[in-house]
Amino acid sequence: MSGKIVTLDNQNKDKIFDNKDMEIHDFQFDKAVAQVFDDMVSRSVPYYAEMQRMTVELASDFARPGTNLYDMGCSTATTLLALDNVLDPGVNFIGFDNSADMLQQAKDKVKKSQSSRKFDFQEVDLHRPFSMENASVITMLLTLQFVRPLHRERVMKTICESLNDQGCLILIEKLTSEETMFNRLFIDHYYDYKRRNGYTDTEIAKKREALENVLIPYRMEENIELLKGAGFKHTEVFFRWYNFCGLIALR
Repeated sequence: MSGKIVTLDNQNKDKIFDNKDMEIHDFQFDKAVAQVFDDMVSRSVPYYAEMQRMTVELASDFARPGTNLYDMGCSTATTLLALDNVLDPGVNFIGFDNSADMLQQAKDKVKKSQSSRKFDFQEVDLHRPFSMENASVITMLLTLQFVRPLHRERVMKTICESLNDQGCLILIEKLTSEETMFNRLFIDHYYDYKRRNGYTDTEIAKKREALENVLIPYRMEENIELLKGAGFKHTEVFFRWYNFCGLIALR
């Protein structure tokens, strides 16, 4: 089972950090990023298409008609559109994102797809209380790492409480390692991956600086403890590449 990844015809190439003299500010999902996001993520996240395919497969095992499927940090709706190809039309799709620019890209892609399903996109800041209900599946791909650690326990408890019995959370995150040597090696190999995908050393260094206080990864053990503390009964790793991992958790 697979889901087709939909992109816009006018998708631009990511050159945001291709200027060695640019002044660096904290990374934001603004209009400039939204316009190149699909290119950015496909060249920056190892096995991104495979992550999407695995997410679709796992979500298909748990999604039920008459329930809600939430994508938290839905960005440009890549995951929701891939799921749309395979899930029952009775599953309601709801996408959360805190960026209005990302949500506009998502709406444009849904329109292009000519899907008959209703997509409910909501501008939601996870740093503030939010509500969900009647969820059989919640996906959270590379999103929790952008939530301030102070708020992650509350966010995860809200997620768990919103899931129906035997509902699942599909969580993909960037990781850090407790062992300094492994952490350095994994990061070095990750930067090699980005170079193979056309990013220059300048772009890599500038983006790293912009993300320094914005993307805060946990160790694998910390993520699992967070899930268990929120009330999830079972957790399992379904994907791992150096400092990226995929976890599935059942209520």
